[in-house]
Amino acid sequence: MAPHAKPMSPSPDDEKPPAALVPLPTAAEAALPAEGSGNALPAGTMLGEFELLAVAGEGGFAIVYRAWDHSLKRQVALKEYLPATLAMRHSGLQVLVKPGRQAEAFWKGLDSFVMEAQLLARFDHPALVKVFRFWEANGTAYMVMPFYEGRTLRDELRGRADPPDEATLLGWLGPVADALAVIHAERWYHRDVAPDNVLLLANSGRPLLLDFGAARQVIGDMTQALTVILKPGYAPIEQYTDIPGVHQGPWTDLYALAAVAHFAICGKTPPPSVGRMLTDSYQPLAQVAAGRYSDRLLQALDRALSVKPDGRPQSIEAFKQSIGLQGAALTVQATSQTQLPGRSPGQLPGHESRPRAAPASETQEPALAALPAAPAQAPETPAAAGNEPVRARGWWPIAAAGALLAVAGAAWLLRPPSPTPASPPAAIPVAALPTPASSAALPAPAAPWDVGGEFARVVQAQTAGWGLDVALDKPTLRIARDKLVFTLRSLQEGHVYVYHHSSDGQLLQLYPNGLTPPPRIAKGGTLRLPQGRLDFNVEGPAGPSQLLVLVSRWPRDHQQAAPRDDHGFLSFAIDAAAAARAAAAPASQPLLAGRPVCTPPGKACSDAYGATRVVFTVTP
Repeated sequence: MAPHAKPMSPSPDDEKPPAALVPLPTAAEAALPAEGSGNALPAGTMLGEFELLAVAGEGGFAIVYRAWDHSLKRQVALKEYLPATLAMRHSGLQVLVKPGRQAEAFWKGLDSFVMEAQLLARFDHPALVKVFRFWEANGTAYMVMPFYEGRTLRDELRGRADPPDEATLLGWLGPVADALAVIHAERWYHRDVAPDNVLLLANSGRPLLLDFGAARQVIGDMTQALTVILKPGYAPIEQYTDIPGVHQGPWTDLYALAAVAHFAICGKTPPPSVGRMLTDSYQPLAQVAAGRYSDRLLQALDRALSVKPDGRPQSIEAFKQSIGLQGAALTVQATSQTQLPGRSPGQLPGHESRPRAAPASETQEPALAALPAAPAQAPETPAAAGNEPVRARGWWPIAAAGALLAVAGAAWLLRPPSPTPASPPAAIPVAALPTPASSAALPAPAAPWDVGGEFARVVQAQTAGWGLDVALDKPTLRIARDKLVFTLRSLQEGHVYVYHHSSDGQLLQLYPNGLTPPPRIAKGGTLRLPQGRLDFNVEGPAGPSQLLVLVSRWPRDHQQAAPRDDHGFLSFAIDAAAAARAAAAPASQPLLAGRPVCTPPGKACSDAYGATRVVFTVTP
């Protein structure tokens, strides 16, 4: 069901929570009356299962609504990406982007908005905002979050007659530092830590870090609107301009966090870092607050407020040790096995252009935020006009895959495979499938797993009549200059699985993955990959490499091959234990072919699949 707008009265079983619960907008979203502005959607609008109740806040980059989740019967905050200077509400739900450079900034900001939602959805950390759902539709994007009651740290400090004591201050700094450590581990940086972006939750007083503002930062970077994205007093010098040899990193957020502590202690921020580069009027806390706080804490904050990045602690852990909070980290639990690939310090997602479909084609059902490779159906993505590369949300280099590569160019050859010695039965109950012995009980062969031989076994065991072929855009791919782009064609419909065995011996499952919807191909259809905004960049070393592409009538489980998560992709060991597992699998069901996942569980389903193997070479 596509999102639609209509007045709607809740049924008795849709009883809503008290209206006194107000969602907290981010720092960039000032409170508005319930009616909102001309860009805000009216109360009663339905976006999927979410009914908008009122506007909670609206700023220059997004609108936050108070909404009711009719599926789970709960009140939520729904945030809509809508930068007012770049786009406007056209009609109904549709958002219209202004032409020219504004359009480029809008789409890059949207990429970053969704990337931020993906990041937050992957963690269950008490000091980070949780994202339940996110999706793109109507020319824009949405994320759904819990309602949080409380007041900002800025309001808390302004309401106090005296500065907080040391224990209270450390009780605020510790959880926020732990939340920053979580995002820093993914090489993301908040870049807007400030008292108005820390919420103290009602009842518990627990700090919650708000407003990553990735979209705002990308748009500000493109438009040079530094006043939009920086808060003087909290922003270190490296955020103002590109200085040779000076990069953003954990030390950037640490400067801002120490500036928050400075505000709490002194009631004002440190002097702006830009001015300090010329004439440093900063008065050390170790002098102005001596006797009210421990010398250890004050000196540590002074170091974190060093103008030059190399004078500050270089990690959250080092900062925590310096203020006496080592060993006090909060428990961090990832809610998904999908991890985001690393980025260079200070790099924001969405810095590559991407083609967009016409607005009318962008209506779709909301998608679950943190479910990676589910066996649900995903629409086939047509080739972009002019074969222009489609960019991932940020950089997605598959460094763990070694030489991520390419298939040698081939003409279309739809050919049914030769009859196999033993075709699998038409229907196999999952419970009846043989289970290999555990790797611990298997005799370990001297040699590692022969992945090329395994690929050949998967192709040999395929079902007769499937007819699967693969063609690459370029016959030769060069390291650091080309990308893997290929098209597959199948005589049968099914779920698509793609494995890459690199020249340095690593084995990675490219599809399905935790970053994009699981691909499917229609009967007699074609499918171009990568799908969506995911790029496969060619990395070294040079040498031969190969792909195994498999199309299956049913989703397949590969847990018998003992995969592990590698930044959202499944990675497989190729050691002696892996070779033993492969040797224990029956010839009609090779290890990498996996097992069909029948739905509902226990139902008999077909193990039919088609497969093809392509060998290629990566060049310098």
